[in-house]
Amino acid sequence: MNTLDKIRESFTLQAKNFESGAMNFSKKGYLAHTVTSLRLRGNENVLDAASGTCANGRSIAPFAAHVTCLDATKAMLDVGKEAAKKEGLSNMDFKLGIVEDMPFEDETFDVVISRLAFHHFAEMEKPFSEMARVLKKRGTLAVIDMEAASEELREKEDTLETLRDPSHVKNRSLAEFLALYEKYGFTLETEEHTPIEVSLSAWLDLTKTKEESRRAIKKALENELQGGQKTGFAPFEKEGNLYFTQRWLLLLGVKK
Repeated sequence: MNTLDKIRESFTLQAKNFESGAMNFSKKGYLAHTVTSLRLRGNENVLDAASGTCANGRSIAPFAAHVTCLDATKAMLDVGKEAAKKEGLSNMDFKLGIVEDMPFEDETFDVVISRLAFHHFAEMEKPFSEMARVLKKRGTLAVIDMEAASEELREKEDTLETLRDPSHVKNRSLAEFLALYEKYGFTLETEEHTPIEVSLSAWLDLTKTKEESRRAIKKALENELQGGQKTGFAPFEKEGNLYFTQRWLLLLGVKK
């Protein structure tokens, strides 16, 4: 099964509960912060690339002229489309497609945003170059994704991530993202690092992770709590339950 097939299989399973209140992936506070960071004027044509259910795009829509949500998984777009209808958002459209080969002309959008997608891409440069291609000069490219653990823990972190969700490829480092912003002619304006608390059980439930894999992941995190091998997850207990910390990057660059 190739990477795209794994993504479609995984996110078809996740679609129904992707915006569950048990998860922080669609946390309203962070979505609102993202919108504020974009400093929208209200006349922008925005692309939410690899949008999932377009939670990000729907947050942006009231403050922009138009939002296009592009994703490879129909089930995710269907959830987003229904939510937009319920929210009375009429300035949105939803397109099925892949970020590596987007069906848009050069310099179409004022803002392009990608949220929690890069760790699913087989490689970084092609999707980044496509986002840069469809962005207008002086437009903003925003990337939000999980930041890789320190170099000595990256392999262990990605092993556990993939055990939970086979569509995970690997978390990328700040240095890898910055290199692409520089290569494709962007001036970086914002670099933020935000710790996000995640409930282990809710995280595993979302992807319907098999019991054997759940046990292996939980054991690895519990072992770290007891002084054993580090995983890159920074686990902790909260109200008797096991949590861990994701590190979210928010990068905003302006195309020269």
